[in-house]
Amino acid sequence: MSGVTEWEPEAENWVRWARTPGHDAYWYYRDAFFELVPAPGAGTIELGCGEGRVARDLAERGHRVVGVEPARTLVRHARSADPGGSYLVADGAAVPCASGAFDLVVAYNSLQVVADMRNTVREAARLLRPGGHLCATVSHPAMDLGRFVQSGPDQVFTIRPSYFESRRVDDTLEMDGLSVTCRGWTYTLEDYVMALAAAGFVVEAMREPRPASSAAFERWQAVPLFLMLRALKPQ
Repeated sequence: MSGVTEWEPEAENWVRWARTPGHDAYWYYRDAFFELVPAPGAGTIELGCGEGRVARDLAERGHRVVGVEPARTLVRHARSADPGGSYLVADGAAVPCASGAFDLVVAYNSLQVVADMRNTVREAARLLRPGGHLCATVSHPAMDLGRFVQSGPDQVFTIRPSYFESRRVDDTLEMDGLSVTCRGWTYTLEDYVMALAAAGFVVEAMREPRPASSAAFERWQAVPLFLMLRALKPQ
């Protein structure tokens, strides 16, 4: 969400990847995320909505959602799948909506895509009314620290150097004939917590969920793939 260039080149690949039922990790983690999400209020905004699957799931749960996404192709697909929804082409750090207009900000796997994560978190705080919440999922910093190099019962997870240094990510994922290149940055757990604190948030809950039963994601029963949190903007 640091600009169109991050996901615009991969937009069509991402739509195929995200909309193939059961293909992506989302299908095995979303229930854990929605357990953190408060009941619908007057308005919910999703920063980095992509092709709209989280926004659609929020709407099914009674939320009145505005989706924000800088990649125009992804917004076009989101609108096509949800003609009655509201979607804006905008950067997550500069959203053309009034301060305090929302009860809930959702950032599902988008904060690690931004180059200026701190300002995006600060923008989330601006958009929220006092007493509102930010619910976010990010790639777990432990996952960013390493990678699996061997599968099976003797699987090996290797450690990359420089955990404390934010670095560029440019990884191509391939599974079952589909591929997509994911771009973004690594951030430490401290980076996220300090960004939340600087924006005035208080962390209410943090989860390291394991995936629902899936052979494709079995390895992530041992190492956390995602970090999920709910943070409060105090009164």
